[in-house]
Amino acid sequence: MLPEICDALERAGITTPFAIQEMTLSVALMGTDLIGQARTGTGKTLAFGIPVLQRSVAPSDPAYADLPQGKPQALIVAPTRELALQVSNDLHLASKDVGLRVLTVYGGVGYDTQLDALEEGVDIVVGTPGRLIDLANRKALDLSHVHALVLDEADEMLDLGFLPDVERILKLTPETRQTMLFSATMPSAIVALARMHMRHPMNIRAESSYDTTMVPATAQFIYQAHDLDKPEIIGRILQAEDAEKIIVFTRTKRQSQRVADDLAERGFSASPLHGDMAQVAREKALAKFREDKIRVLVATDVAARGIDVRGVSHVINYTCPEDDKTYVHRIGRTGRAGATGTAITFVDWADLHRWKMINKTLDLPFDEPVETYSTSEHLFTDQGIAPGTKGRIVDPKPVEKKERSDRPERGGRGGERGGERGGERPSRNRNRSRTRTRSGETVAEGAETTAPAAAPASGEGDAAPSRNRRRRRRGGSGGGSGQGAGEGQPATAGSGAED
Repeated sequence: MLPEICDALERAGITTPFAIQEMTLSVALMGTDLIGQARTGTGKTLAFGIPVLQRSVAPSDPAYADLPQGKPQALIVAPTRELALQVSNDLHLASKDVGLRVLTVYGGVGYDTQLDALEEGVDIVVGTPGRLIDLANRKALDLSHVHALVLDEADEMLDLGFLPDVERILKLTPETRQTMLFSATMPSAIVALARMHMRHPMNIRAESSYDTTMVPATAQFIYQAHDLDKPEIIGRILQAEDAEKIIVFTRTKRQSQRVADDLAERGFSASPLHGDMAQVAREKALAKFREDKIRVLVATDVAARGIDVRGVSHVINYTCPEDDKTYVHRIGRTGRAGATGTAITFVDWADLHRWKMINKTLDLPFDEPVETYSTSEHLFTDQGIAPGTKGRIVDPKPVEKKERSDRPERGGRGGERGGERGGERPSRNRNRSRTRTRSGETVAEGAETTAPAAAPASGEGDAAPSRNRRRRRRGGSGGGSGQGAGEGQPATAGSGAED
């Protein structure tokens, strides 16, 4: 079966053997547990993929009749959906002439297609921990006959909190299985997991401990940049001499969307890739990026592990990575398979201490990042940008000013109250009929208001007498001629008054 696999890889253009592949193939083909550690981008997928395919039995093989029909023979666990799809595509490519059935299972999509494929029978399953456990709980995935189990990017599964799920998956597989663990870094928790679930594993390290972190063909640049100037810098880097496809890594999903929209507005073909996007949209974005339909992929760390896209010339960290492992895996998306690449990291003033920790851990010579702006001369020199290049290739769209027709002029009153909206203030209608009253009775205009009406005649006793009104005097209690009674007394007509 091995010649068929090699022929399929050769037709696909994969002919360069890597050190990790040469060192692991002889050990893995014997069924020995192993721990493979090599820097990112050095072909770890085929290092475990070829042994898994070689030790599996195809349905066309006469020996397949002795195996449980349709049950998975090998299981490969990946931390992210994109990495699972990448591994599955490589296995499909290598097993094209063999006839092995490879199934990819991951979350974010419906169960129906995956359940139907499992019911028909599969030979190799590649999946993420969550969906694998869901299918096992549904009794649709039987892992009791698996002869090989691979944990790809084990340190990433640890960082994402999948370690308990991985241990549950390990318990569903037989103890006689072959376990292979591959990763670029090897934290203590992964080492403890290997000691607990692996039988005398062989630790294979492709290079020396000083060379396992990063690809030496990747040129690294660390710039201390202002957040508002970063899109302009990226726009100018996109017009550098050797710039091809670029991956921009952001810290948050919202930042990924914002940067992608900003670059698209500048005239560059860019697309975001983050966890809030539907799985179908994420797959389309990656497919367009691979097919050169878009040039810039603005992604969160969902794309930092194992995503192998040819032609990525630059990787840009929009913000300083959280730690050294994140930095290693991000810049490993360029300079793959022997190619050269460029890694650019923007460090904010508040993240200087974080970068110094990364720099010290990885023993890099960038302890003091250079303060850089989009107009800095060293930026043009470092990246091969032509002088006078601007950060956009299309003119900015003019800002549309929306005029509000319902906005009143100064001094006017809006709405439809009187007159036209937004016009002059209409004159008030003063034609009002008013009636003056006193003590509930109508008073004719021009009548005397300082004294109450005279008492009614004796013959008009049935009419209600008018109520006397108290009136205060300001001039004191003494009264004079022409004045009424003193303060507090009612004002009445004198004894000699006329009727």
